[in-house]
Amino acid sequence: MKKNNKIPYFIYFPLLIISILIISFFMENAFHWDFSRYGIYPQKVKGLRGIFFWNFIHDDIKHLTNNILAFFVLSGFLFYHYKKYAWKILITGGIITGLITWIIGRPAYHIGISGINFMLFSFLFFSGIFSGYYRLMSVSLIVVFLYGSIIWLMLPVIKKISWEGHLAGFITGIFFSFLYSKELKNKYSKEKKVKIYPEDEEFLKHFDEEGNFIENIENSEEKSDNF
Repeated sequence: MKKNNKIPYFIYFPLLIISILIISFFMENAFHWDFSRYGIYPQKVKGLRGIFFWNFIHDDIKHLTNNILAFFVLSGFLFYHYKKYAWKILITGGIITGLITWIIGRPAYHIGISGINFMLFSFLFFSGIFSGYYRLMSVSLIVVFLYGSIIWLMLPVIKKISWEGHLAGFITGIFFSFLYSKELKNKYSKEKKVKIYPEDEEFLKHFDEEGNFIENIENSEEKSDNF
């Protein structure tokens, strides 16, 4: 018998994106290129191109490492629990996050995938709460436990960090959680219901309205018919 060694999709897709980030970083350093000028530069028409490139550009190895570790965990949760929406959230959400950053950002180049990380953090947290499904709520708690402290990075506490990109991602995540909240509630509310099988219905007939056990169903039905 052949073993199935296929990598699960919720690990494969995050690793695929991370590999692109790593290749981009090492190409920039190996050939002494400067990709930072392809980042988002707010309020400049030319800076709009950064919306499509800024996630793939990182300043140094520490910047890259911190971002890809967070992205691996958060995107893994996204693909596992929200496979239907995962790519739409990553692509559309990434563009929206970039656009908001372009609008509210300081006049400097904004780079890195941390904006996406904040979007994923926000989406996972609020969608878990809005759905009311305990498994997704547990994901929210895990996400908060792991990355709850990063919420301070949405404030202008460190000058070198694009807090505007973080804030933009957080807002975008809330937007998507609201957008899919009704659909998620409908989907997971069905899973909360206990399924009754035909054999269960037969068994339940042995109990009256007060929960008393009825040994002979036929005699009970005859009495109720004669009444």
